[in-house]
Amino acid sequence: MDSKNPTEPSLKQKVKHEFQDYVIVSLYLAFFFCSLATYTKLLVKGNKDSPLSYAFALINALVIGKVILIGEMAHFGKELEHRPLYQSAIYKAFMFCLLALPFHFVEEVIKRIIHGGAFGSVLREIRIDTLICRSVVIFSTFIPLFAFRELRRVLGENKFHALLFRSRVAGDQAHS
Repeated sequence: MDSKNPTEPSLKQKVKHEFQDYVIVSLYLAFFFCSLATYTKLLVKGNKDSPLSYAFALINALVIGKVILIGEMAHFGKELEHRPLYQSAIYKAFMFCLLALPFHFVEEVIKRIIHGGAFGSVLREIRIDTLICRSVVIFSTFIPLFAFRELRRVLGENKFHALLFRSRVAGDQAHS
């Protein structure tokens, strides 16, 4: 602990907390991105790069998970935190969706290069309807993520954790 403020967590505790946060966010995103890859594979029969789609889904989850945590550390989207939780959650979901959009382009460039396509063909060949659909899915995925993160911010870490993960006795519910 810091000698100036004994209640402030140590660097080790901060790193542990940030790593746990990163793992939770990345797992959540990996679940949805892999579900989207599966949906796409089933929708478009004969998808030749399906194993590659899962690899990109996992990589995207890790990268975007880190981008979210860095964005939160930089206070990205803090301007509406005084508003009702649903507004703050939707605003952050939208803003972080815009922040995640460039990673779609990077993913497409890498896919083109792996499949022998031209580097510059991505912007010409990318379909705007696919981009919009992907953004809507990512935005929809971010809404519950940021709703839970906002709820945790307002309630506090301990109360949020207790509310979500501890069972309640019938007598406790009457006193709440």
